[in-house]
Amino acid sequence: MGVLNVTPDSFSDGGLFYYRAKALEKSLAMADEGADIIDVGGESTRPGSEPVSAEKEKDRVIPVISRLRKKTNVLISIDTTKTEVAKAALDEGADILNDISACRFDPSIISLVAQRKVPVILMHMKGTPKTMQTNPYYENIFSEIKEFFEERISTVLSHGISKKSILVDPGIGFGKRFQDNLDLIQNLQFLNELNCPIMVGTSRKSFLGQILNLPPQERVEGTIASSILSILHGAHILRVHDVRAVKRAIQVAEAIINHRSGSGPLNSKLKGDYAS
Repeated sequence: MGVLNVTPDSFSDGGLFYYRAKALEKSLAMADEGADIIDVGGESTRPGSEPVSAEKEKDRVIPVISRLRKKTNVLISIDTTKTEVAKAALDEGADILNDISACRFDPSIISLVAQRKVPVILMHMKGTPKTMQTNPYYENIFSEIKEFFEERISTVLSHGISKKSILVDPGIGFGKRFQDNLDLIQNLQFLNELNCPIMVGTSRKSFLGQILNLPPQERVEGTIASSILSILHGAHILRVHDVRAVKRAIQVAEAIINHRSGSGPLNSKLKGDYAS
């Protein structure tokens, strides 16, 4: 999954693709680089960020989605928590809802997903983007996140959404301490009992900056390392900014792991349909 931030204040690209022509150019480039999904978002969710109105969010993302749909058959996800924005995006050809609130901020969005029969990605986050990094704390991060997803999955299922349409994202960097992010990547298998595909987004995140002491744009190597480890520990979809670099790295890792490995357990972890 390639990340397209159509915002003036993204933590990772500083609004580089805020203008529609550049956003379309970037999204088509990511498709050419091998992205299976383009994730379009019009509201920054960096720590401390303020929400924007649905009208402003639609003004940012809808023209891009509309033009992108006409140019490519790549899957498009809309990264929003708002029913109004999601509906407009789906009307213009988006295929997936990626909701960082796991459909909590605007519960009516669940009915929209059920009506349209589209996949939905439920992400774990403690608090809101504005508050999530204000002293987050967990007694047991694994049990707390698993219980969170069990409740959210039960809720969306009760509204008629099919289990096969639900994906989960542990929310790396969203209300997590440095050690929490490392623990989650190292133990992603704890989500397997949910029987939902797992998406992980480590791309350019601040925990990589803490390790490397580098700004977001220079965290490609950290993104690659954390992405490959995420797949080895259970991730099925990677949400990344640097599609070409990550995809190439996964191809190499896949070739090495699969070399003379027969049907061993790792053989199934690095498949081309996981690499995005």
